Amino acid sequence: MKDEEYIKMAKKASEKAYAPYSGIKVGAVLVSENGKIFEGCNIENASFGLTVCAERVALLKAVSEGTKNFSKIAIVSGKQDAAPCGACRQTLAEFSPEMTVIWEKNGKVIFRTLRELLPEIFKIKNS
Repeated sequence: MKDEEYIKMAKKASEKAYAPYSGIKVGAVLVSENGKIFEGCNIENASFGLTVCAERVALLKAVSEGTKNFSKIAIVSGKQDAAPCGACRQTLAEFSPEMTVIWEKNGKVIFRTLRELLPEIFKIKNS
């Protein structure tokens, strides 16, 4: 599938978002290494710290279904730059730090690796 298709899918996923406080609806499409697709949308909460970003919703769905290796994620927000926040970067890096991150910025599609966005990934080394 072409990257433009993932952007379209992320836009469609953003329509399912629950964003009554910010009004910013975000959609994400997480693609596993074997091509399986997991969609997510942001889900806000009146207790703002309990809000969950679209990227983490997609990741939680994937991991809960047994998928832990990913090749890319596409993120779309209709109102602003849709680069993943720091919490999402770290959470995604737990599984696939070399994945490609695709998002729209000012109408242009941006491509980066997750490692470029989070060069100093926090890891706990097993002893």
